[in-house]
Amino acid sequence: MECPRCQGSLEELSLGDVSTVSCPHCAFADVPVDHVREEDDPESWRDAFNRFYEANTGGDDVTGGDDVTGGDDVTDG
Repeated sequence: MECPRCQGSLEELSLGDVSTVSCPHCAFADVPVDHVREEDDPESWRDAFNRFYEANTGGDDVTGGDDVTGGDDVTDG
C-alpha cells in the first residue's frame, strides 16, 4: 500500500480486531479526526467563584447577586 501523503510504504497496525495503517516516513495515520472544536458557553467569573465555594463550603451565592466585584466599594476616608 502507498501513503497518500508521501507515496512511501504504509505499515498496518493492529490491536485485537481493530487495525489501521500509518506511514513511518511522514507520520501519516489513517485515523479520522475532527479539527473543529465545539466550545461550550464561557463560564463567568461569578459562576466560577460560586461553583468553587459551593463545592468547598457548601455555601450559597457568595458574590452578592448582580455586583460583579462581589462586595462593597472601598473608599478612602
